[in-house]
Amino acid sequence: MHGTGNDFIVVDCRAFELPDPAAFSIRYCHRRFGIGADQVLLLYSSKSADFTMKIFNADGSEVEMCGNGIRCFAKYIWDRNLSSKQVLNVETLAGIIRPERSGADVRVDMGEPILDPQNIPVNLQSQAKAVDYPLSIDDREFNVTFVSMGNPHAVIFLDDDVSDFQVERYGRKIEMHPLFPKRINVEFVNVVNRHELIMRVWERGSGETLACGTGACATGVASMLKGLIERRVTVKLLGGNLSVDWAENNHVYMTGPAVEVFEGIIREA
Repeated sequence: MHGTGNDFIVVDCRAFELPDPAAFSIRYCHRRFGIGADQVLLLYSSKSADFTMKIFNADGSEVEMCGNGIRCFAKYIWDRNLSSKQVLNVETLAGIIRPERSGADVRVDMGEPILDPQNIPVNLQSQAKAVDYPLSIDDREFNVTFVSMGNPHAVIFLDDDVSDFQVERYGRKIEMHPLFPKRINVEFVNVVNRHELIMRVWERGSGETLACGTGACATGVASMLKGLIERRVTVKLLGGNLSVDWAENNHVYMTGPAVEVFEGIIREA
């Protein structure tokens, strides 16, 4: 499945347990020797919600949340009649997330953004929101705004044209910077106008991807904190567009597509 080009292997684990999800992800996310994907989404039953979603990156690391992934996860459930509910309660490491049907798309209540650096987490002593924090990488100094949407993000607004920017060079180094104890996702952004942003993303554990739902939400929040845009914005990514709305109740809502590409059976040798 994919959400705006951010692609996933979805596995229903309710009837069986993968013995080693990390090894499975490393093997089958490989785009030459496996199926090929940015992440693996595992579907489990839940005692506190309708379902549980576990997420593993292509490098085998487990992460808290994935905005594009949860839209695909919800569509998988609805398409297979595993639930008839219009709004699902999905247990994740980032808490209960609620995707709902929105015409042909899926709208997700992503919860409230986390702006306290220590809870993102970022190794800063200040309790204040970290907006335009100076970070030197090689020959450049970036002004970085930190936001967590259940997982950590470093949002950087560029004067350069983001389409030509060296995302891999700088994204890889920022992800692994000692300032970030759990590593970090990195968004490079151009502001088009007060209603549109263009974003490329370097995802922790996966590299550059065509889209990142939590990243789009974090970018929307960071843009609003800096007064660059209105409270509702379209984020344009390499794989398509996402709508982000930071509502008056302090919750961030993301709306976008979810697409099933193919279904198959893996038979281990």
